[in-house]
Amino acid sequence: MVTTGAAVVGRIGLQLTLVLFLSVVVVTLFAALLTAPQRDEIGEFYLGNRAMSPLRNGLAMCGDYLSAATLLGSTGLVALTGYDGLLYLCGTAVAWMMVLLLIAEPLRNTGRFTLGDTIALRLPRGQRPVRLALAVCTLAVATLYLVAQLVGSIALLTQFTGEPSATTRTLCVVVIGTIVIVYAAIGGMPGATFIQVVKAVMLISGVTVTAVMVLHRFDWNIDALLAAAADNSGEGSRFLEPGLRYGASTTSKLDFFSLQLAIVLGLAALPHVMMRLLAPKQVAVLRTSVVWAMGLVSLVCLAAGILGLGATAIVGRDAIAQTDRKGDAAVLLLAQNLGGGLLTALLSCLAFVTLLAVAAGLTLAAASSLAHDLYGEVIRKGRAKETEELAVARLSAAAIGILGMLLALIAWGANTATLAFLAFAIAASALLPTLVYTLFWRRFTAQGALLSLCGGLVSSVLLVVFSPVVSATASSLYPTADFAWFPLQNPGIVSIPAGFLLGWLGSVLTRPEMPENYADFEVRTLVGIEEK
Repeated sequence: MVTTGAAVVGRIGLQLTLVLFLSVVVVTLFAALLTAPQRDEIGEFYLGNRAMSPLRNGLAMCGDYLSAATLLGSTGLVALTGYDGLLYLCGTAVAWMMVLLLIAEPLRNTGRFTLGDTIALRLPRGQRPVRLALAVCTLAVATLYLVAQLVGSIALLTQFTGEPSATTRTLCVVVIGTIVIVYAAIGGMPGATFIQVVKAVMLISGVTVTAVMVLHRFDWNIDALLAAAADNSGEGSRFLEPGLRYGASTTSKLDFFSLQLAIVLGLAALPHVMMRLLAPKQVAVLRTSVVWAMGLVSLVCLAAGILGLGATAIVGRDAIAQTDRKGDAAVLLLAQNLGGGLLTALLSCLAFVTLLAVAAGLTLAAASSLAHDLYGEVIRKGRAKETEELAVARLSAAAIGILGMLLALIAWGANTATLAFLAFAIAASALLPTLVYTLFWRRFTAQGALLSLCGGLVSSVLLVVFSPVVSATASSLYPTADFAWFPLQNPGIVSIPAGFLLGWLGSVLTRPEMPENYADFEVRTLVGIEEK
């Protein structure tokens, strides 16, 4: 954490950043209100304008996925750990292959508004308990990721002001959280889509231009950039070799594999990403949108790698670590060196907008699940009117936003990466097995879905609670306690197989669903129903 007086650009930079940020917020809020659903139809609120072009939809997908962790955290990881950080970025880009090849088209063909609709079509007899468990898992994933974004806004603020006071922390979280609620509750999917597209364009442009400036500094010579990074890393050639962070022991290697497994598999099951996959009206648009998203995410990851190496080469690894031991300040220190206060303010504004956009998408996804799956189908048993469900969705967005603010203020000192990685682990351990079995396994039953959802959620949380994240090390939440019997910080290597195993076990121990259910469902996954 940055100490008081060690801020990156100080109050002038903060004022310029706030002016830019507020300008973007005013424009996007106005646009979100203009594009908000004009009719009381849940389809328009959940999925928005389904006539978007593949490029716009791909930009929105890219915006949904890329958080401030990509701009700040991933860049800092490369700056501090070199090769290991670059390897981490590869998982971020490769994750989209899972979406394109396995999930996107069948989910879009069988889904309506949420994953619960796909499961209800596949398992009509036991859908209500499954929808309830699904809503709990969705809320857990979305809330963890939302809290990570709000806590990240405080961490970003410290780069300017040093350690913030309690009043400053509260003000920052409340402002960001309130804007998020407005986007989600009033704008719905159209409003969230607009801010995601704006954020994606800003993010792609910002990191690309800054990466070009880094390459220009080294006369477009990659070898010179790598050599300078190695020289200023304090590690020499080890900086460009595997093992600086994750290869010190077998445990660290397993931890890294567990993390990458959760990222690669968890992306396909993130609630706000699944909602985005359901939005295109035609399958051809979806395919092209996912390809656009893959390309744009890969471009951002490539640029983030260049920025991380550039930060080490130009600023120096020791200077970055002294400012922020996690490396989140690396890109801002680099911007200060390359373009002064203006470039730093632009990238800081971009980070705030990125936090805002991802939080809005998460809030909307969680609110949709609570309103549609929990209220509409479990509590009201499918008899809720559209206006009634829409009101519940908007109230749910407000409630989730307030819950996220409270948790962020309580957990503001927590590691944002840990919260985000736990969200990925739950998505990969609970939601993904249920989704894969629903789409592709004839023998899958409602009991299997319940065990997979509950088992994946509980195993992920318990393994983290009894890991070094919570106790036993100096960086733990409770460093003086020691009840960590699970050696890894990332539970995916155990919880993901557990989720799949429990889904299989619950299915083979119960009576199969009617064969004709899966036959009709399989046809729909392959052919789909094109909407006019």
